[in-house]
Amino acid sequence: MTELIELLRFTFFQNALWGSFLASIVCGMIGTYIVTRRLVFISGGITHASFGGIGLGLYWGISPLLSATVFSILSAFGVEWLSKRSDMREDSAIAVLWTFGMAIGIIFSFLTPGYASDLSSYLFGNILTITYQDICLLGVLVAVVGLFFFIFLRSIITIAFDREFARSQRMPVLLFEYLMMTFIALTIVACLRMVGIVLVISMLTLPQMTANLFTHSFRNMIFISILIGWISCIGGLLLSYKLSVPSGAAIIFFSILIYAFFKFSKTLLQLQVRKKA
Repeated sequence: MTELIELLRFTFFQNALWGSFLASIVCGMIGTYIVTRRLVFISGGITHASFGGIGLGLYWGISPLLSATVFSILSAFGVEWLSKRSDMREDSAIAVLWTFGMAIGIIFSFLTPGYASDLSSYLFGNILTITYQDICLLGVLVAVVGLFFFIFLRSIITIAFDREFARSQRMPVLLFEYLMMTFIALTIVACLRMVGIVLVISMLTLPQMTANLFTHSFRNMIFISILIGWISCIGGLLLSYKLSVPSGAAIIFFSILIYAFFKFSKTLLQLQVRKKA
């Protein structure tokens, strides 16, 4: 506790706490949709495809996050469009864009003159490097996604669980799907600074999997996963400080520990109930 109070004096740690809190909120909302719709593989494809945008950004001398955002959104639309074609399977479409993005990113990062010192932070993340501007962008994303979920939550839940029923109710399913893919891409890019390309998909799935141990309600999963996500970030930051390891990996490791603890506890409780029965 004393160490936490001491760390709170530093601006970089305050930024990390604010960034992790906002990221937990947006990941809680978007991640619940991803897990419910079983879009984990698609999200992984978009995540790795974003590396192509980072490579192009470094090569052209523009903001890698800006180019990664454009590349991720285009990749998300590409997956959504290709997966609906009768001549291509969804997993094949994801594999094509996944490998294409990684190949473009590797090629252009190597073609970039000089040494790309920031490349490792995009691959593995470092939440301690996020700035006030990053926090503001995360805040805007949280506000936009939060407002969208607040207004259209019923439609989102209906589409997430039963697309055919949603179509029968004349809901604009295609529009919602493309909007949600856009939000997924934006959320992935917003979290790159925190945990990196390699681990960002974990922030969109692990807290939700843990929350799903307690509830099957879409709304409750959102709130519980937000709480678990923020606890994981704080625990990961302290673990990173204590062991001097990368913060992104520490956050995900702490998330896995939380999931394993509650999964084991729930299994043990179920076994005791069966014995009594």
